[in-house]
Amino acid sequence: MRYVTDKSSRPVYLQIYRQIRGDIIDGIYPFGTKLPSMRLLCDELSVSTVTVEHAYSLLCDEGYAESRERSGFFVIFKKSDGFAAPAEAHTAHVAVPQARHTYADFPFSVLSKTMRRVLSDYSDVLLEKSLGAGCPELREAIKSYLIRNRGMSLESRQIIIGSGAEYLYGLIIAMLGRDRVYGIESPSYQKIEQVYRAAGARYELLSLSDDGIDSLALKQTRASVIHTTPYRSFPTGITASANKRHEYIRWSGTRGRIIIEDDFESEFSVSSKPEDTLYSLSEYDNVIYMNTFSRTISPALRVGYMVLPKHLVGVFESKLGFYSCTVPTFEQFVLCELLNSGDFERHINRVRRGLRKELKA
Repeated sequence: MRYVTDKSSRPVYLQIYRQIRGDIIDGIYPFGTKLPSMRLLCDELSVSTVTVEHAYSLLCDEGYAESRERSGFFVIFKKSDGFAAPAEAHTAHVAVPQARHTYADFPFSVLSKTMRRVLSDYSDVLLEKSLGAGCPELREAIKSYLIRNRGMSLESRQIIIGSGAEYLYGLIIAMLGRDRVYGIESPSYQKIEQVYRAAGARYELLSLSDDGIDSLALKQTRASVIHTTPYRSFPTGITASANKRHEYIRWSGTRGRIIIEDDFESEFSVSSKPEDTLYSLSEYDNVIYMNTFSRTISPALRVGYMVLPKHLVGVFESKLGFYSCTVPTFEQFVLCELLNSGDFERHINRVRRGLRKELKA
């Protein structure tokens, strides 16, 4: 085997996971083949059983492999999956709508302490006008967080700050144009369709199967942009499988196609790590990644952000660069402090540990 680990800041189990996942995606371990035994990996890498077990657990959580009792771990990922179902055999399935989960509140004591510190330490800049894309300090803090926690490769200039997801949806339509056809999940969060309708954009409803947008609907759509929520799409609760995520990326490989990845709530995945983002999986520089702080901190904090593909940064600046940032400078510096101090990530980890305990109870 050619797997190696080092003493970088990334945990060893994640290093092992990423190398095996890469070999699965590249077809070195085709569908149905058995992965190296845990004992073999432990011996060759000089790591503990717990470390390898953790890596394999992630592969199973994300749909790349499955554990078979007394047999080991086998690949269940097919890179070629998708677009293959004939129309006569097609059966769409829509999951039963689910209520949104209620998560533990962000500690008010931490939030209030941070607000006081910002008022004290940044009093000289809080009344200044923010740049149109947002304060450089917050954009840099978000960049570091996404690199650290989501494995995304990006520059701070790609990040645009705005007052919530709905506002950012509107900016995307204004940037990409109303002459495109947008594909949205059906059913989906109702405000997504409402924003496209209010903006006068053309859109198609793409039916959901049990692991994401139905393959036949995706193959037949006239849309050149799809708006998807890969993690726990609302109201169905559907999470796109590893196969489906790669299917989206293959679909987007045609020139001019764009994916809008609405990553709402994914921080609260009960998996040992958040799901891989379409942004980090794609090689086409055509995924617009979106998220907000409304679930992770508070819905009263109307702050969202999007990460543009590098080739769209100039398009945004030329078309929409004249807009002022819609988020007050004070709130931007509060978020910056929460991200840089580690308070934000500590809260996320507390919630995820609590969710895991609920599942075991």
